[in-house]
Formats: sequence, C-alpha cells, structure tokens
Amino acid sequence: MVLALALIAAFQLGSWAFHQLTALLINILIAFFLALAIEPAVSRMAAGGMRRGLATFLVFLGLTVIAAGFVTLLGSMLAGQIIKMIEGFPDYLDSLINWINHTFHTELRRVDVQEGLLHSDWLRKYAQNSAAGVLDVSAQVLGGLFRMLTIGLFSFYFAADGPRLRRALCSVLPPARQAEVLRAWEIAVDKTGGYLYSRGLMALISGVAHYILLESLGVPYAPVLGVWVGLVSQFIPTIGTYLAGALPMLIAFAVNPWYAVWVLVFVVVYQQFENYMLQPKLTAKTVDIHPAVAFGSVIAGTALLGAVGALIAIPAVATLQAFLGAYVKRYAVTDDPRVHGHRSRGRGRPGGPGTLTRVRRLWSGLSGRSGRSGRSDGQDRP
Repeated sequence: MVLALALIAAFQLGSWAFHQLTALLINILIAFFLALAIEPAVSRMAAGGMRRGLATFLVFLGLTVIAAGFVTLLGSMLAGQIIKMIEGFPDYLDSLINWINHTFHTELRRVDVQEGLLHSDWLRKYAQNSAAGVLDVSAQVLGGLFRMLTIGLFSFYFAADGPRLRRALCSVLPPARQAEVLRAWEIAVDKTGGYLYSRGLMALISGVAHYILLESLGVPYAPVLGVWVGLVSQFIPTIGTYLAGALPMLIAFAVNPWYAVWVLVFVVVYQQFENYMLQPKLTAKTVDIHPAVAFGSVIAGTALLGAVGALIAIPAVATLQAFLGAYVKRYAVTDDPRVHGHRSRGRGRPGGPGTLTRVRRLWSGLSGRSGRSGRSDGQDRP
C-alpha cells in the first residue's frame, strides 16, 4: 500500500511538473529546430577555420538585422498609412453622407454624426475597455519578448555546442545506437534545411509576383508589401495567406476600392497556383514528402501544439519518414494491371474474361446442347 501511494504521488508530481513546464519544453523544441536550420551555415563557416561560437553569433546577427530592418520598414509604412487614413477620414465621411442623403433622401450632416459618435455610450465603453486592456497588451508584449529571448538563447547554445551535445548524447549509448542517433541528426538537419529552403524560395516567388501586381496598380510601398506577403504567407501556417493578403488589400482600398478587389482576386488565384503547381514540385525536391501527408501533418501539429506544431510538423514528419525508410524492407512490385489503376471486371485471373462474358458463353453452351437434344428426339420419332 505504501508503494502504491508513493507511485501515485510520484505520478501526480510528474504530471504537475510537466504541465508547469509545457511552455518551456515548447520553447526548447522551437530552439532545437531553429538550431537545425542554421546548422549548415554554421558548419560551413566553422569548416573554414572560424570558431563555432563566433560563426553562430554572426548568423544570428545577420538574421536579427534582417528581421529588425523588415519590422522597421513595415512599421513606418503602417504608421504612414494610418496617418493618411486619419487625415482623409473627413473626406470619406462626407462622401458617405452625401451618398446616403442622395440615395435615401435624408438630411444628415457631418457635425451631427460626429457629435452623435462622441457622445455615444458605445464609444465611452470602448475607451474604458481599451484603457483597461493596455496593461494586458503590455504584459503580452513583454511575455513575447521574453519568450523570443529564451528561444534565441537555447538555439544559440544548441548551434554553438552542437558537437559537444552530440558527444554527450552518444556517450550514454552503445556504439550501434550512436550510429543511428548521428544518422537521425544528419537527416533532421537536411530535412529542416530543405524545408526552409523551399519555403524561402516560395516566399521569394510570391513576393515578386505580388510586387509586380501592386507596382502595376500604383499602390504605395509595393516592395515592402511584396516582402510582407512572401514571408507571412509562407512562414505563418494555416492563416498566413489571409493575414498576408489583408494588408495589401487595405492599402489598395485607400488608393482605389477597385484595386482592393483586384488584389483579392490575384491572391486567390495565386494561392491555387501555389497549392497545386508550385508547392508540390518544390516540396518533392527538398523535403520529399507527399502533399497529402504534409497537409495531414500540419493539421496534426496544429491540434497538438498550435501554431508552433503547424510550423515544425513538416520537417519533423519528413525526418521521421526518412529515418524509418532505412529500416522498412521493400519488395519488387508485381506486374499487375491493378497496380496502375486498371481494374479487372471478373474475379478470376487479371485480364481474364469478365462475368458477363462467362455468362454469355455458358448460356450459348446450354442453348446448343438443348438444340442438339431436340433434333435427336425428332429423328427417333416415327
């Protein structure tokens, strides 16, 4: 009884500790895949004679500079567009009031509408809720920054001390298991790098295509919007396409409402082209995973870990598939028409006569025998 109670207490303690450390474990998992993604660049620089820690620092510095520059350009673009929309809001309101007066034969004035909005209960409640939610937003921002710092530190240590980590892991395993672990590690590096390469290439193609459209329409900040569409649509799973297309549509609407419609049509058409033409070819060459398996892995990863699981699901499944492929025995496929999708009509041998053909032959045989028996009976009669 004491042993059973001790086991139950240990299980409860372990379950409580696991739930408390779930966020940390997810951050470590993200950091590990990020370290695998930058491993080829770090190893190439280390092979050239550079210290591994310095090579990792330079790679992280380059990524940080690129991300900071993109966020700065995007923030300045959004600030400029918001100021422009605020300045043009009276003109939009006047045009809307004129259309309502002309259509419904009313006598609305902008002053009355503004006073009604300023003294409305809805606006007062919205301002109170916004003021109360400032602290929540600040806490979420600080929490996000702390999480990014945690992921960055773990990924830096994983990449800089990669050989030491592999030696420490192999030191507790027998030689046969050490070879399997090192092989799985190399496969994970190749598949993660291939996945990021394919995503980066699709982001480049998508960004260039949307830049050409926005530039031809005369939408401002077309280069930045092209980069935004390419990165967000490829590196934010599930809802990335909708987030990427919403911002160009909003800015195009500020220029001309019909431009927003053209952007929406182009986003939908390009998404279909990417899903059925571009992505299967690039994924087959870099990750070597079937599109249906990739789609199912993204759904499963989202159900398990949310957006993080959707982001790392494809390289994880590709790594597992490549690793297990070496241990699955394969045989030569028989030369059967059914392998190529050609079904046989009968249940006999492949390519044999169908059921209808056999019935016809049987019926013709029976008819022939009955005819012959009738003729013989007629000859015997007097």
